[in-house]
Amino acid sequence: MQNILITGDCGLIGESLKRRLLEIGHGVIGYDLAGEIPRDIMNRSLLSSEVAACTGIVHLAAVSRVIHGELDPELCRSVNVQGTRNVLMAAASAGRKPPWVIYGSSREVYGQARILPVTESGPLNPINTYARSKVRAERLVISAMSESDVNATIVRFSGVYGSASDYRDRVVPAFARMAASGGTLLVEGGQTVLDFTHVDDVVGALVRIIELMSAGEAVPTMHLVSGRGTTLLELALMSTRATGRGEIVLTNPRRFDVSAFIGDPTLAQRVLGWTAGTSLEDGVRRLITLFEEQGKVRNW
Repeated sequence: MQNILITGDCGLIGESLKRRLLEIGHGVIGYDLAGEIPRDIMNRSLLSSEVAACTGIVHLAAVSRVIHGELDPELCRSVNVQGTRNVLMAAASAGRKPPWVIYGSSREVYGQARILPVTESGPLNPINTYARSKVRAERLVISAMSESDVNATIVRFSGVYGSASDYRDRVVPAFARMAASGGTLLVEGGQTVLDFTHVDDVVGALVRIIELMSAGEAVPTMHLVSGRGTTLLELALMSTRATGRGEIVLTNPRRFDVSAFIGDPTLAQRVLGWTAGTSLEDGVRRLITLFEEQGKVRNW
């Protein structure tokens, strides 16, 4: 049994991963500002004491939204870069056998990729504050691997969705909620193409990576993506057709958003034997059902 520390365990991926790890018999140490006992990755002494008790770390805590990075660039850089440095330093100094580290990064590091689908070796050209902070944090992870005994890897997520408690303005839950309630689906850039991945699929891949790293294996930087591109207009239409409700309104894309990303899932398929098994159509329908069943449309 592993004793695994998850930073950001109250977030979309962290919460689902924590639940899954507990189900299969692992111990989990939650570390999140939003937890019952708030824990901040900027608190180095507290972080070090918690890391000393774990065998592995899944580092997900971050200023995790592009828009939040634009609104408060300094906080974004501090949490995403210095916070990651704190995690890596705590791991490196934890003892004779440092815990392994999985770092959660983002498709945003590629910026406006010229060639689709994007492979893991594609050039990193971040176009917003959040993406630049993720690139800097990735470099810290790579440095830690070469300068210490920490076994670490980087996973890059794209458009993860699947929870009705996710940020209300994140595109998939926003569209699903509005389709469930018959509201307005505001599409900021109808031809923007993105790669969406259900959180259950992402968690399945992370569990497999944990198994490999727990066995002492090195895992390369990889995408956890579907490999399918969907325009935001297609996503909106998919949502409204599922319910027969909702009005679609098109507007211009935001200046700091990536206009096209499709990730290549080949490496994850080869290394993990993993593919994203949830179709976007099914995932959207399931999410709409969650909003309807939980009565969230009545509260928002």
